[in-house]
Amino acid sequence: MYKTNEKVINLLSIAIPLAVAVLIGIPTKLPLGEWTKTLPHAIGILNSTTAISLIIGLFAIKNKNIAGHRKAMGAAFIQGSVFLILYILYHISNPSTPFGGEGLIRPIYYFLLISHIVLSIGVVRLVLKALHFALNDDIASHKKVVKWAYPIWLYVSISGVAVYLLIAPYYV
Repeated sequence: MYKTNEKVINLLSIAIPLAVAVLIGIPTKLPLGEWTKTLPHAIGILNSTTAISLIIGLFAIKNKNIAGHRKAMGAAFIQGSVFLILYILYHISNPSTPFGGEGLIRPIYYFLLISHIVLSIGVVRLVLKALHFALNDDIASHKKVVKWAYPIWLYVSISGVAVYLLIAPYYV
């Protein structure tokens, strides 16, 4: 069916987070235009719709609706991919927005942000492996990976929404 080499998954699992880090770390921001200032809002929406798709996918598979599960999880994967592209576009064209919250909300924000970033790096490999096993109809292996991938991916999506809502007032 879909034969994906383990080496390709390993390469992508390293290359994607590394490329994001390098591109975001470029000190000179590319002049892509004012339209990029709206990207955080699109990114927030994509994190929300990804979380919704993940939840729909879970309900579908719990109800033995394999076709619905595949559609929902495919949508989540596409939304995650578009999120990644928009995230890179925003960060290579705009300076980082400092968080202006004070008091108890500040450590909460940074906990959510740091856990979101760390887990988003790790979930790339898990999602790619889950997708690989699903596409190759290796359901036993798919279930083993999804036991970890699903809750992490859902947390990353939901924490992404929370981080967005907390920092949105500080976008210029």
